[in-house]
Amino acid sequence: MGYIKKLLGGGGEEEYVELDIDSSEPEKNKVIVKPFVLRSYDDMNDILNSLREGYTIAVIDIKALKSKDVVELKRSIAKLKKTVEAMEGNIRGFGDNLIIATQPFADITSPPEKKVEKRTDFLA
Repeated sequence: MGYIKKLLGGGGEEEYVELDIDSSEPEKNKVIVKPFVLRSYDDMNDILNSLREGYTIAVIDIKALKSKDVVELKRSIAKLKKTVEAMEGNIRGFGDNLIIATQPFADITSPPEKKVEKRTDFLA
């Protein structure tokens, strides 16, 4: 917060007026979850720029490129993975068509796998 000193006429008294100068600037520490659709290798630039800019979690739908060109998809994922690892971020696939990439401030966990118990009570 900034303060402005204002002199009043006559009595020589000083009055301080509080100004909130930070309210005009966007919050830089806010986490942004940004969805992307990967349709071609060229779409990687927007994704990588967003990850480099600030506190971004990229949710990337790869279904369109996966059905169009698997080789280009692999090349795109390799570039994304290399960049995210260089920033010490995290990357993980969810399901068949979704990738989540983050900066180091966020961890990505997988849902716990359900244990399949073998039933032997019906064998008796």
